Order: sequence, then C-alpha cells, then structure tokens
Amino acid sequence: MQAKLFWFVGIDWATEEHQVCLIDGDGVVAGERAFTHSGSGLAELCEWLIDTTGAEPDGIWVCIEIPHGAVVDTLLERGFVVHAINPKQLDRFRDRFTVAGAKDDRRDAYVLADSLRTDSHCFRRLEVSEPTIIELREWSRMLGDLQHDRVRMSNRLREQLRRYYPQALKLTDDVAASWFMDVWELVPTPKKARRAREASIARILKMHRIRRIDAGVVRRVLQEQPVTVAPGTVEAARAHIASLIARLRLVNTQIKEGEKRIDALCNELAKSSPEQEQSPGQIPEQRDVEILRSLPGIGRIVLATLLAEASQPLRDRDYHALRTLSGVAPVTRRSGKRCVVVMRKACHGRLRDAVYHWARVAMQHDTISRARYLALRSRGHSHGRALRTVADRLLGVACAMLRNQQLFDFARVMPQNEVAA
Repeated sequence: MQAKLFWFVGIDWATEEHQVCLIDGDGVVAGERAFTHSGSGLAELCEWLIDTTGAEPDGIWVCIEIPHGAVVDTLLERGFVVHAINPKQLDRFRDRFTVAGAKDDRRDAYVLADSLRTDSHCFRRLEVSEPTIIELREWSRMLGDLQHDRVRMSNRLREQLRRYYPQALKLTDDVAASWFMDVWELVPTPKKARRAREASIARILKMHRIRRIDAGVVRRVLQEQPVTVAPGTVEAARAHIASLIARLRLVNTQIKEGEKRIDALCNELAKSSPEQEQSPGQIPEQRDVEILRSLPGIGRIVLATLLAEASQPLRDRDYHALRTLSGVAPVTRRSGKRCVVVMRKACHGRLRDAVYHWARVAMQHDTISRARYLALRSRGHSHGRALRTVADRLLGVACAMLRNQQLFDFARVMPQNEVAA
C-alpha cells in the first residue's frame, strides 16, 4: 500500500482559510499553502496538489477533521481519496510532535498528513453519498431541530400558564397541540372562561377530532377558582402566550411538512431500480429500506436517522461500527486489578437518540427484547443500561438481516404458544 501511495495531504479546516500541508511517502514536506474558502480557492487547491505531485488524484490521500462540507465534496468530485478523523484523535496524534502542548494551523495540517501516512487504519475513508441520502440527512436534522424548538417553546408556554391560569394545564400534557391553542384563544383568561359556551368548545374539539376529553369537562376545568395575581400579570402573560402560540403554529406546520418529506424520501429510496437490479454485485439499497422498516420499533424518525447518519456502515453491514457510532458499545477501562465498564459518550448524538428510542419501542412489541430488558433490570441494571443492551442486539439482528436480505419475521422469534394463540 505504501509503495503505491506516495502523497499525503493534511487540511486544517477553517471558516475563511484552510491550511494545507503536502508530504511524500517518507514524511518530507513537499509544500505548505493556505487557500481561501471559495470556489476559486478550492479549485486552486486541487490544481496545486496535482501540479506539485505530478500524480493522479487517486494517488493522493487527503485527511481532514470535518467529514462533510464544500472542501470534502470538491476533493471527492475531483477523484482524491479523502479520509476523516475525530478531533479528539487528532489531539492525541499531536502529542507525538510536541510535549509542550503547542498548537497552530500549520502544525495541525502536518500532523494530519503524517498521521495518515503512518496510521491510515485509524482514519475513516469518505465516499460520495447519494443525493437522496444527502437530502434525507438534512431533513432529518431539520426535523430534530424543530422538535427541540417545539419543546423549548412548550415549556415557556407552560410556565406562563402556571403564572395565572394553572387549571388549563390539567387538560393536556402537550400544551403545543393545535386544539389546546385554539381553546386558549377562545378562553385566554379565567374571567372569559366563566362566560365560555360549551358548544364553542365542542366545535373546536370536533374540528381537531379530540374524543378523549369532553367539552363539558374542559369548561368545568377552566372555570375552577383562579389564583390571585398582581394587577397586570394576566395581561402580560396573555401577550407572551400569544407570541409563543404564533411561533408554535409555524413550527407545527413545518414539522408536518418535514415528516411528509421524510416519508417521500424514504419511499424514493425503497423504490426498485431496474439499473441496480441489472448491475451484478451491487447492493440493492431499496431492499434495505424495506428490511429496516420490518424491524420492531422502527418508525419514521428512526428509519430516517439510520439511513441518513449511518448510510456507510449500513451499506457495509458493519455491526461494530454501528454499535460504536450509536453509543451502545460499552467502554472498558482495565488497569491491573481494576476493571471498570462505562457508557460510551464519544458517539454520534443523533444516532444515539434514535437507537435509544428504537429499543424503547421494540421492547413493547418484541418478546425477546422485552425478556432481555426485564432480565437486565432484575439484575440491578438501570433503565438506560438495559435499553442499550436491547439496542445492541437489534443492531446485530439488523446487520444479519441486511446481509441475508430477509425481512423480520415475528413468527420466528415469538414463542410457539403465542403464535398459535
């Protein structure tokens, strides 16, 4: 491998200017330059690497900390072999070259290049993602951010209601629901609740198809004795809530649009492709979507997150990479007689959340997952620890199903007496 590859490049990524270091196979610096973050600057970077080395792009290995963005896309499009590394690993490699803790852009670029030359197995090779996967990744992250915004504004809305209208909180836990906001706009204060008509409340509940609560109950709850507040408190809280509701309605609309777009993208990935079927040895990714959907506990959000954030490990059927990225693989610290196993925190945050909820829902529908969870809980393990073990098993099952191209079959895992029932 070293005889074939002769040039190694380290890029210290920045917002406006990127520092680049080029070394040969012996570790000798062949050139150092800084390039601006622009279309012309990145094009100049590619031309400089080819002109300086006289090699083809596939004979030049590039290392960078950021595994995405315009720099990575430009290099991959031009045919360079691009690798990524975790910033924490780069910090450890930097200790090889300085014990004083010195750090600057030129040094980091050189450390990246030389570490790739000597320890290429520690780096992750990047590949060009499918356009649908890139779009799905963006929509998945947007939907997650919107959900966080919704929770944050819901908490603020709840606090304002607690100031002067606490009885309204008895109606629902989701104060950002559209029907609750419509009811509040109809009766925004305890004073107006005393004159509220049951028919008006019933009309709102019918429009939103709310059947778990009756209009008469809503009216009685809102007419409970109000709390005593200082003059002006009701008006101030009402103005604050009106502002929050306007933003929550927009967020709710955007969440619905995001969910529809994610469903459309997943369905697009699941569509059969005649060109793929005719290509020998090519992995049918459209089949992978259906296989993942068949697993217990996988819904819209979990499926989109797996496909978007772990597309390469899924394509490679790499179980160990998946369990490490999602944080279910524990970390063992052993020294002498001391051995401690702790939760892995160096992982992909979105994957960790998705796999956690996958295990939580699967536990309710899969008998083996439920039995394993209860067994771990009976041994004194925490709820999170037990769910991580369940998720670890599910990832192994998913990889095995993807390798064999088989759908999940409940009849194969459920006890025979339950199947017969």
